[in-house]
Order: sequence, then C-alpha cells, then structure tokens
Amino acid sequence: MISSKLHLAMFMKPCCLFSSVEYRFAHVAAPLTKPAVTGALPLIKSTERMQKLQTLLKEEPLPLSHFLLDKFNREHTYLRISLTERCNLRCKYCMPAEGIQLTPKEELLSKDEIIKLSRLFIEEGITKIRLTGGEPLVRRDLCDIIEELNSMKEPYSNLKSIGMTTNGLTLPRKLPALQEAGLDSLNISLDTLNPVKFELITRHRGWDRVMKGIESAVAMGFSPVKINCVVMNGVNEDEICDFVQLTRNLNVDVRFIEYMPFDGNQWNDKKMVSYRDMLDTINVKFPNIVRLEDAKNDTSKGYKVDGYAGQFGFITSMSEHFCGTCNRLRITADGNLKVCLFGNSEVSLRDELRSGKDDQQLMEIIGAAVNRKKKQHADYPFPSASLVSPHHSNVLLALTRPILLAPSFATYTSARNIHVSHTKCSSKLTHVNDSGKATMVDVSNKPITKRVAVATGKVRLSDAAFQAVSENTLSKGDVLEVAKIAGIMAAKQTSTLIPLCHSISLTRIEITLKLDYDDRSVAIEGLAGTADRTGVEMEALTGVTVAALTVYDMCKAVDRESVIDNIRLVMKEGGASGHYSYS
Repeated sequence: MISSKLHLAMFMKPCCLFSSVEYRFAHVAAPLTKPAVTGALPLIKSTERMQKLQTLLKEEPLPLSHFLLDKFNREHTYLRISLTERCNLRCKYCMPAEGIQLTPKEELLSKDEIIKLSRLFIEEGITKIRLTGGEPLVRRDLCDIIEELNSMKEPYSNLKSIGMTTNGLTLPRKLPALQEAGLDSLNISLDTLNPVKFELITRHRGWDRVMKGIESAVAMGFSPVKINCVVMNGVNEDEICDFVQLTRNLNVDVRFIEYMPFDGNQWNDKKMVSYRDMLDTINVKFPNIVRLEDAKNDTSKGYKVDGYAGQFGFITSMSEHFCGTCNRLRITADGNLKVCLFGNSEVSLRDELRSGKDDQQLMEIIGAAVNRKKKQHADYPFPSASLVSPHHSNVLLALTRPILLAPSFATYTSARNIHVSHTKCSSKLTHVNDSGKATMVDVSNKPITKRVAVATGKVRLSDAAFQAVSENTLSKGDVLEVAKIAGIMAAKQTSTLIPLCHSISLTRIEITLKLDYDDRSVAIEGLAGTADRTGVEMEALTGVTVAALTVYDMCKAVDRESVIDNIRLVMKEGGASGHYSYS
C-alpha cells in the first residue's frame, strides 16, 4: 500500500525533477514513507502544490539510499569534493620536489557538474559536504558553489553542514562572503606556531594572516573551527604542547595528524610520531587532560585540558586506523570518485556525466564503487608510491626534496668497519728533520705520476637551518653553490694555507655537497687530481674543510650550533705508498 505522502508526491511531481526518485524507491528493500526530493526544489518557482509537498517533507530526514551503504554496512554520509588542484603555497609536506602536473582545465569539473553531482549525492543521503583542494580559496566561483549547496540544505534534504579545508592564507578578507554564502565550518591547516618555520615549510610568508583568519573565524561564529597540524619528527614535534596551549583561550579544535604517505613525499617511519607518543608528551605538561566522547564517525580521538576553551585530538591514520567507521567518499578535482583515501581505485564520474548518463545510471556506478570498498586500507611500514596523489588530497607529507647520497659516497661517511689498504705506511714524520725542526720534504727525486685523493666531511645543522639550506631561503644566497666554489678556490690555495705543502699543478678539483635528510646534515666530498711528484691529499682535505666552514658561515644567522664533523681522507691513489682506502 503506497503511503499518502508518496501518493501525493507521485501525483504532484514534475517528471524531470523526480526521475531518479522512483528508481530509488523501487530498489530500497524496506518500505519507505516518502520520496527523495532533489536539492533544486527550493529554487523552483513556488506553487501551491510544491509548498504542500515541502511541508510534508519537513517532518523527518530522508532515509539513506542503499547506494551509499557498503557490504560492511558502513553508511557513507560525508562527501569531500576537491575543487581545484592549484594552491597558493608550496608546502613541503604536500608538494613533491618535482612539482605536480596540473590537469588541463577542460578535464576538471565545472561548477555546474560539481552542483549536479552534489545534488545527486544529497538526494541519496549525504549529510555533510567538505570542499577541499588544492586550495579551494583560489577558485573564483567558490562562493557561488557554496551558495548553491546551501540552497540544498535541510529541511528539504539531509544536508546539514558545508565545510571547507584551507591553508588560510587569504581567509581573513574572504570570511564574510563565505559565511554569507552558507559556509558553516572550517578546517585550517597549520603545522607551526613559529612564523620563520612557517615560511620554511610553506615556501611563503603569511603566518600572521593564517592566525588572523583562525581568530576571525572563531569570532564570527564558525563552528567548529579546526586546526589540522601534521606532526613530523625533527620538524615540529617540539611544538605539540604549544598547540595545546593555544586552546586555553581560543575555542578551536587542534587535530594532530600522524605523518601519512602519498606519492612523492619520501615517506618513512622515522618521520612519523605516533599519537601515543604525542599524548605522552602532552601528559607531562598537562596532567589534567580529559578524554572526550567521540561521535560515531569521528576521525579524531578528542581530548581537552580541563578548564580550557578549546580542545585537541589525534587523527591516527597510521597507528590506529578508523576504517571500521569510515563514512567518507571523495570526488577529485577531475571528477574521479575515491571510496578510500589510501586506495588507488577510482571511477570517473566526469566521464560518465559527460557521456550523457542519467541519474539512475550514475547512481548504479556510484553504488558499485561503494560496494567494492575494502574493509580497511593496507598496513605499511613503507607504503607504495601509488597510494595517494598529492593534488587529489590534503594528506601528507613531503618535507624534503629527494636528493640521495650515492652508495659509494655513503661508504665513505660510515664510521664502522674501518679498513685500510696500502702498500707502505711510514712511522716517521717526514716534515720534521733530525733536530726536530719543521722542514719541507725534498721531492725532486720522486717520479711524476698520476695521483688522486678523495676526502669527505659533514656539517650537521638544526632543523631550521637544514630547511633553509634545502629551500635556498637564506639571505646570503645559495649555500651549496657558494660552498662549492669556496672549496675549489681553497684547494687551489692549499700551499699558501698549509706551510709545508708543496705548490703543485692540479689537474682536477671537484667539490660536491649534498643534503643528507637522515641526519639533517650537508655531506661534502672533495676530489683532487694531479700528475706530479707529490700527492693531493691535503688539497682534497682543504677543499672539504673550507666548504664546510662556508656552510657554517652562511647558516650561523639561523644556527650557531652547527657542527663540522668527520673530515677525513677516504681514498688516495698513486705515488710510492700506493693505494689507501677508508671504508
């Protein structure tokens, strides 16, 4: 028996408006008492019939469509939509060193396509939409999109919340327009409370503007206002308690996010700080924290310092996943549906939409994708590079550019397994005469031979200095390039710097500086070559030493505690003493 509400709706509906509703009801096992109404309903010219229908539909929320229910009975009521791949920052945790290949504009979803897909999902039971990027604020029609989404809100549908994730750089001047359009919640990405470190991480100034945006959003009544902080060992783990302290007078929800993998971010477990370790750190300074009750589908484990205005929590994607309660679906900027952030399976809704598929066919495709969603994402410790594409999500993290030390160079810098191979090593100091006075060795009787020497060294830096060097943001210029030139010049002047060295004709000088991300250092290698009567060990060592001093000099404004370490000869070839190697 058809209920009176459904009977009324079937007789009153315009056919174009309810084409997908009848199909939906034909496929729902449980009897329903009313049809789904498209989000366009409030925009249709008002008539007495439509007003009556709207009144009927205000009484209770619409049921969730079976298309959004997977085989593990997870109800997907949260839709994240990426509006753009572009961003006005170049954060190291998000942007690979080689950059990203932007999708051509014509292959991205248009505003009308975004609205059509949103309306379709809302009809099926989506209650929350979050707009992401890239950086959504760079999209010029953002407020128009929010305004149209807002027109679909309850009581005419299930949609209750429209949120946005942003870096906050241009937020202060855009907040009034966003609020007027209908935006009600904000997630703001901020990984440091240090303005200098902010610039190093994001390659852009603007920390003060982001903080102003956060404070303004709270003052204007956005609720909730969440701060997303990706915690990285050796980068910002020392600021965890500072972020908690921020909640003392500011009603924000700081969410500490475990370092997560994506394509190109050089993920490794040394950078990850687990939420248990973070919580232990917080407990030392704030012993009076309170565990909050989490909602059914919360991704964050919530806590609060007793008496503080705000709260904090942990998103534990790596150490304790929350796949069992996942209710999220994602649409990328180019229109691909992702049912799992960590999965590489995608369905192009854009292509299906542009091919002329109707609502019924689109929902069949969406339902099939949802039904294929796995019980949980894979466990790693070192994930595949294909997990997540950086411009399709705001996850993490590429704080370093991929400069790797060559294997041969790494053996030089190892402090273990020392092995010396040579034909002869004298126990007598050749630069001291029989009376103990310094003297220069006479090499006139030695044959001219080809000689090569290699030396290495390191300059260990603080995190801030290392990031400044890696991003070439120091005021004195390019540290690696200047130090390279300095090392070459010094090697050529060895005999004027070291009193008892011979002046020889160098045939080759190479100074190489590379960033070693494992221990936050600049690794230096110097190679010197000649065809002469004496060796070039001192030239190689002098080049490395002066290059290291130059690195120190250029970084001392940021870090006066840099350490020059392990300058040593690692190889020499030629001359009467033959071959020597340190390995």
